[in-house]
Amino acid sequence: MKFTISWLKDHLETTASNDKIIETLTMVGLEVEEVTDTGAALKNFVTAHVVSAEQHPNADKLRVCKVDAGTGELIDVVCGAPNARTGLKSVFAFAGTYIPGKDITIGKGNIRGQVSNGMLCSNAELELSDDHDGIIELPEDAPIGVPYPDYAGLDEVVIDVGLTPNRGDCAGVRGIARDLAAAGLGKLKDDGIVPVPAVAGPSPISVFVDGEICKMFAGRLVKNVKNGPSPQWLQDRLRAVGLRPINALVDITNFVSLDRARPLHVFDADKLEGNVGARLGRAGESFVALDGKTYQVDETMCVIADDAKVLGLAGVMGGEDTGSTETTTNVFIECAWFEPTAIAAAGRKTGINSDARYRFERTVDPESVMPGIELATRLVMELCGGEPAEVTVAGKVEAPGTVVDFPLSEIERLTGLKVEASEVEAILGRLGFKVSGSGETRQVVVPSWRPDVTMKADLVEEVMRIIGVDNVPVTPLPRLSGVAPKMLTTIQNRRRITRRALAARGMDEAVTWSFISTELAEIFGGGKPELRLANAIASDMTDMRPSLLPGLLAGAARNANRGLNDVALFEVGQVFFSDAPEGQRTHATGIRTGTAGLAGAGRHWQGKAEKVGVYDAKADLAAALDALGVDIDKVQVVSEPADWSHPGRGGRVQLGPKVILGWFGELHPALVDKFDLDGPVAAFEIDLDALPEPRKKATRAKPAIGLSPFQPVKRDFAFVLDADVEAAGLLRAAKGADKALVTDVSIFDVFAGAHVGEGKKSVAIEVTLQPKDKTLTDEEIEAVSGKIVAAVEKATGGTLRG
Repeated sequence: MKFTISWLKDHLETTASNDKIIETLTMVGLEVEEVTDTGAALKNFVTAHVVSAEQHPNADKLRVCKVDAGTGELIDVVCGAPNARTGLKSVFAFAGTYIPGKDITIGKGNIRGQVSNGMLCSNAELELSDDHDGIIELPEDAPIGVPYPDYAGLDEVVIDVGLTPNRGDCAGVRGIARDLAAAGLGKLKDDGIVPVPAVAGPSPISVFVDGEICKMFAGRLVKNVKNGPSPQWLQDRLRAVGLRPINALVDITNFVSLDRARPLHVFDADKLEGNVGARLGRAGESFVALDGKTYQVDETMCVIADDAKVLGLAGVMGGEDTGSTETTTNVFIECAWFEPTAIAAAGRKTGINSDARYRFERTVDPESVMPGIELATRLVMELCGGEPAEVTVAGKVEAPGTVVDFPLSEIERLTGLKVEASEVEAILGRLGFKVSGSGETRQVVVPSWRPDVTMKADLVEEVMRIIGVDNVPVTPLPRLSGVAPKMLTTIQNRRRITRRALAARGMDEAVTWSFISTELAEIFGGGKPELRLANAIASDMTDMRPSLLPGLLAGAARNANRGLNDVALFEVGQVFFSDAPEGQRTHATGIRTGTAGLAGAGRHWQGKAEKVGVYDAKADLAAALDALGVDIDKVQVVSEPADWSHPGRGGRVQLGPKVILGWFGELHPALVDKFDLDGPVAAFEIDLDALPEPRKKATRAKPAIGLSPFQPVKRDFAFVLDADVEAAGLLRAAKGADKALVTDVSIFDVFAGAHVGEGKKSVAIEVTLQPKDKTLTDEEIEAVSGKIVAAVEKATGGTLRG
C-alpha cells in the first residue's frame, strides 16, 4: 500500500516529522517496506528557457537549441523533440545528469557535427508519465534555473507499507491515518462525506443482487458530465503511488479506492442495456476486461451484468466495452460489497491481480457502500459537473456487530504491560471501538471495518501495538537447574540424520512440490479421489504425491535439458497414501543418473566411467539405514522390487512381510522414457516411519569390546547351487555356522557355465575366522570349515565344489 505524506495529512492533522511518522507506522504493525523521496531523483533537473531553436544543418528531424538554464550563459543543445521551439520553457538536464527514464547518464556529445551539452527532457525521461512524444512544456511565467522538483511540487515522500491479510482497513489512506492518530501522532480529521442532492430525480436504471456473493449493490446515474484529464493534484497523487492517470472519471475511482479502501467502478451509462447488477456467471459467458484480454466466466464467479451481457468480473476487473472514455456524457457509478473468499477464488481462477481484488479479498468495510458512492458522486460533480440522480440500492449488508467481553487483566497477563483502564478506553476509542461498562471487565463493540477482531486476545493486541511493542517488558527465561531435555522428536532426528548421511555420499538435496499430476500419481501407486486437490494451483499439480520419485525425476530431467546428465539427488519429505493422519508418511528417497556414482561423475582418462546400477541404489539405502542404526545385514533383503523398478533389478528391505523399510533398484525403462532421461537411473526409497523405535539406553555402561591380539584366518569356499538360489541365504548360513569365530563372509566370485552344469552356478565366498582366546589349530579350523559346509548345504541345497 503506497501513499504520500501530503495525502496522509488530508486525513491526519499532525506536526510530526516524516521520520517520526515512518517510525510510528512500523511500531503499530504497518511495516514500512520502502520510503522514496521523489524529489531527490530529480534534484539535478532545472527549469530552462529555449532562447532559440534552429533547424539542424545535417538532419531534418533535429534542432539546434540555445538554452538558458540560469547559469549566465547559453548552452548548445541538439534536440529531436517535435515541440522544441524558440521561446519554450522546459526542463533541462546538464551533462553528467542521470536520466532515470532511460537509465543513462547524459554526457557532452557531437551529433551530426553539432555540439550538444545537455538534454531537454520529456515526462517519460523523468518517469513522470508515459508521455515521450515531446519535451515538457512549462507556463510562460515559469522561472529559469530553479530545480524542477521545487517548481513542480515533486518533493513528495512516498511510503510503501506491507499489510498483513487481516488489515483490509489500512488498504486506504484514511485507515492508516486512524492508526497513527490512535498512536498519538495527531488528530483524525472528519471524513467530510455528505449526501449529494439528487437533482435529476429517480434513477431510470434499476439494480439487482444475487444475494450469495454480492450482498449489497448500489448505483447512481450522473447525467451530462464532461469527462477529460483529471486535475494536476489528482494526477500527481496517482503517479506518486505508481498508477497512470487515464481520465477524470476513472481517476476518481482509483482515488476513492486508495483513499478509503473502497473500490468502485464507473460505467458509460449510454452503453448499458436495461438494469444493472450482480449475479452468478453462466457457462459460455465471457467479457473483454480493461486489460484488453478476454476472460471466460463460470457458475462459481460473480459478474456485473446488465440485461444483455456481462460487464465485468465482480470485485476484480471491469469490462472494456462499457468503460468511461473522453466521450462519456452519462455515467453510472457502481458501489457494492462482495464476499472476500469468492472474490479471491475468482481472481485465482482467472489469474487477474487488481487493486480492487487486493482490497475485496481482505474484506472491505460493509458499511462503506453508501459513503463510498456519495464521495465518488461529489468528486464527479467537482471535476466533471453533471446532474446526479437518486441512489438505487439492492440488498443490504451490515457489520457483524461483534461485542467482546474484555477483562482488562488480560493485557498484563498476555503482554506484561500495566495499562490504566482510562488509557485502554482512550486507545480503543481512537481506533473506532466503542467501550462500555465498568469494573474489571469492559464490553467492546468492534467497528465495521475491523472484522478480524473477534476475541479478547485481539483487543490485547490492539492496545499493545498502539502503546508500542518496544515497551513490552523483557523477562529473561529462568536458568535451568540441569541438562535440558531433548527437543527433537524421533522423526525429526531421523530426517536430520538421513540428510547428513546422504549428503556425505555426494548427493544434493532437492525440495520438490507435494503435488503432482493425476497421471504420475497413478503410476506411482496413488491417484485416489480423496487425495485430489479441490483447487489445484496448476493442471499438473492436481494430486498429493504418493512418492518422492516423480519430483526427483522431473528435477533430473530439467538438469539433463541443461546439459547436466549425471546427477545425484535426494529428498526427505512427506508422501500421502490416504487422507487419514496415518496415511501421511515420511520418506527418504534418492536417485543417481548416468555415471553419478559414489566416486563422482563424468569421464576419466584412466578408464571408461561406469554407469550407475542397482547396487549403487542398495549402497545408498544401506548407508542411510546404517546412520539410522539399522544394520542391513540383520534385516531381510528380498528380490521383490517396487512397481517403479526394472524387473529383476531391484529389491526390498524389510523386517518381515508386514514391516517394509524400503526399496531399491534401477528405474523401469518405461519410466526412464516417460521422463525423457538417458541411460540407467538408480533409485531407492526409505520409509522413515517404519523403522523400529530406538531402544532405551542401558542403565549400566557395557564394557568396551577390545580388539583380539590373535591373527585372523581366512578360508575360501566355492559352492555349486541351483541358479535360482539367492546368495543371501548362502551368506546367512555361513555366518551362522559358528557365531563365535565367523566374523565376516563375503562373495568374491560368481560363475555359471558348462563346467558347473545346466541350471547351476558356482558362488565362491571368503570366510574370516577371528579367534579371541588363542591361536587356532589346524584341527579347529577344519572343524569350523566342516560346520560352514554343512550349514550352507542344508540351507541352500548346494554342494562344495571340488
